[in-house]
Amino acid sequence: MARGLILSSPTLTATTCLFASISKTPPKSFNLSFGLKLIHHHYHLIPSPCSFSVDSSPSQCSIDISKYTETFSRRMAMAGLKSHHRIALGVSGGPDSMALCVLTAGWKTAGADAVTSENGGFIDGLLAIIVDHGLRAESKEEANIVSHRVSKMGIRCEIACCDWPSGRPKQGQLQEAAREMRYQIFQEVCAQHRIGVLLIAQHADDQAELFILRLSRNSGVLGLAGMPFTSQIFPTYTQSYREVQANQGILLVRPLLEFSKEDMYKICQGGSENWVEDPTNQSPLYARNRIRMVLNNLSSSAFKFELQVLISACRITRTYVDQIAYSLIRDAVVIKDHGYVVIDLQILCPLKVEDICLMKFLSLILQFVSQRQRQIRGSALKLLMDYIRTFPCKNSVTAAGCYLCPDPGSRGSRVLVCCCSNGCAFPLKIEYFESQSQGQQGCCVANELEKIIEAEKSYANHLVLDASDVHFLDVNPELVLTEAKRLNIIGESTYNSIFALQKQETAHFRSKTEVISDSASKHGVTPFSKSLQPGQFCYFMDRFILTWKLKNNIDNDELSGLVDYEMDLGEETRSLCCTSCVAGNNKVPEVRHMIESDWLYLAELSKYPLSKNFPQYEVKSVNGTKQIMDRASPCLHYASVSAKQALRFLKSIPVAARRSLPVLINQQGQLLSIPSVNFKHCPFLMVHMEFKPKIPLGGGHTSFI
Repeated sequence: MARGLILSSPTLTATTCLFASISKTPPKSFNLSFGLKLIHHHYHLIPSPCSFSVDSSPSQCSIDISKYTETFSRRMAMAGLKSHHRIALGVSGGPDSMALCVLTAGWKTAGADAVTSENGGFIDGLLAIIVDHGLRAESKEEANIVSHRVSKMGIRCEIACCDWPSGRPKQGQLQEAAREMRYQIFQEVCAQHRIGVLLIAQHADDQAELFILRLSRNSGVLGLAGMPFTSQIFPTYTQSYREVQANQGILLVRPLLEFSKEDMYKICQGGSENWVEDPTNQSPLYARNRIRMVLNNLSSSAFKFELQVLISACRITRTYVDQIAYSLIRDAVVIKDHGYVVIDLQILCPLKVEDICLMKFLSLILQFVSQRQRQIRGSALKLLMDYIRTFPCKNSVTAAGCYLCPDPGSRGSRVLVCCCSNGCAFPLKIEYFESQSQGQQGCCVANELEKIIEAEKSYANHLVLDASDVHFLDVNPELVLTEAKRLNIIGESTYNSIFALQKQETAHFRSKTEVISDSASKHGVTPFSKSLQPGQFCYFMDRFILTWKLKNNIDNDELSGLVDYEMDLGEETRSLCCTSCVAGNNKVPEVRHMIESDWLYLAELSKYPLSKNFPQYEVKSVNGTKQIMDRASPCLHYASVSAKQALRFLKSIPVAARRSLPVLINQQGQLLSIPSVNFKHCPFLMVHMEFKPKIPLGGGHTSFI
């Protein structure tokens, strides 16, 4: 089935068309024209032990960089971007990000829909975000210097400082921790400024480093495809209800992937812009640095060209596999509002799907259900391959924080996939935030981002791949390099160079002892016993929005269900209800996931007749203690009716899926509400729950064109 799909991409040659052979000691300055006069400057940074600045002083030399501006404009159009869109730039002050500033400023001001720079001398709709990691004494001064330089280019800047509440990251984890913090800040600043697009200055040399790094880690062809051209990223933490409603994240765009590192220097010098070089990038402590230094010594143009062709071949295969996986999701998967999915095995026909496509499909499903930021990889997927291909499905399995079992009533023709809340290592995550009005601006950003993504998809849909360009589908990860040589994608010399570098880095990786941090500390897991204040919003397991408050009156539809019980629901009774259930003596509800005792409690509560023969009754609570309630309490009458109605709803939810649903309890452990089945212990308690997963099914938009 998979090989019959016709696809294509121009990336096989486009990625390598811009590698110019230039001197290792480039000229001191060049002239650059975009059709708008930009302010140039010369700001000198005093060298320090950790960084130094390169000065691009004007001289008689010049260079035509029209090919760079034309390629940049083409890539921006491929991303669905136009000059009127609001865009942020990730800027460090190095040659890569400074080149990105030069090209973006020129593109913004020279577009068909010209953007004026009358707003205080800054280009409208363009913001540079400079992150001060605070890991070196001079970082603050450097950030200010970079801000000054970028501002002189007509780009508004914002410096964001990192906060390390747990202290400075350990040396072996420094780069990864800094990267995670940096992207978290990028998202926060973009949200504050209502910006939906972030440009990052990663280029073709970065792709080559990542290829060798992943090759040494035994990555398959999908990982060897490297960084996507565009990808949606979603916040790890939620600041407001507005962000949840928009649910678009930000679009990360890498428009420089067709440029080399030396191109970055040319562009900076052409714009007479200075940059900062960080000597720590020469430290052999970090894998990327070691790989970069070796690649720089392999200066053969044939080697660089063939390596980029190999990466392009992997990207074409990644595009093909992604399209197959997304097609399978559209056809064979149903999302349920209670936070789980159902896979139709008869529609999926897993035995007819190639292994690599089926693994990608399963990875996307598990990522959605578990709401992980990164896709699932490794042995968990191999375990599920055999499970999903067993028809009819008869057993259950747990993998990557998810529970898979036959969908009740399907006779094994469908598989239910839900979050595994009990007995799994996947932690309980609860976030608390206050309500903020989304407002018209928030809606506009989400709508604009949606249009940008649709425009990129429209562009990609016009690309027709020839099936012969799709390689490595059935190749084991350790044989990708060998297969590339067999297909004449790379020559013998390039193969030997890459293999030697892979072997060297693999040996270094295996000899290194790595400390894996606790996932709970990364996610900032909140204990489930934390109270939920009235009017406060709770993001439960990154998929349910929960809030509650007390009402002053009862809705008519609730009253209609209580008519037969002749209940007194006046103001005095309302006060009694709320005092006994929620509000009195600081009895603020707490949030946790549902457990088996909850529905057993509902069943027992619903049995008790509302007879006046007995003044009291007792029911076992979820923690095993006996709850004694006065039969005269209106809460008892209402709770009994609500329990009966809730049990009918509960029967439609598979038992496995119930355990991931949120419930409200009081401080004694008594069940107050199960909002997913409309159970409430008090008629004046209003609880709102909405299924709103952070990570959409499919992981958000991603493109490798």
